[in-house]
Amino acid sequence: MQIVNISGIGFTIDPQTRTYIEKKIMKLIDYIPRHARKSATAETTIKKTNRSSGSNLACTIIINLPGKQLIAREVRDGVLAAVDSAEAKITGQIRRYKAELIKSRDQNGILSRAKHILRRK
Repeated sequence: MQIVNISGIGFTIDPQTRTYIEKKIMKLIDYIPRHARKSATAETTIKKTNRSSGSNLACTIIINLPGKQLIAREVRDGVLAAVDSAEAKITGQIRRYKAELIKSRDQNGILSRAKHILRRK
């Protein structure tokens, strides 16, 4: 997977935070299906938002996979907390993406056709 961009809007990202985000994003490779790993790209944006309750930071992670774009957005008080929460959301989305692929493969495979024929008898 390629990390295309890590950017901050109204917020400067220090080198320690940048490496932390890169590690979190690269950890997602374990969940992405093998066929999609080379063409997958990730983009992370940290944006400072002013809310009535105080100043918060919004983290948006966008992962482009073949045939699908996954987006997770989380608003928290700290950068690391926002990144962790967005990473947890995107992990769930990747698992659902992978389950859809496996489900579609099982429905069209030879074994599924054989099981269907045997069930009719």
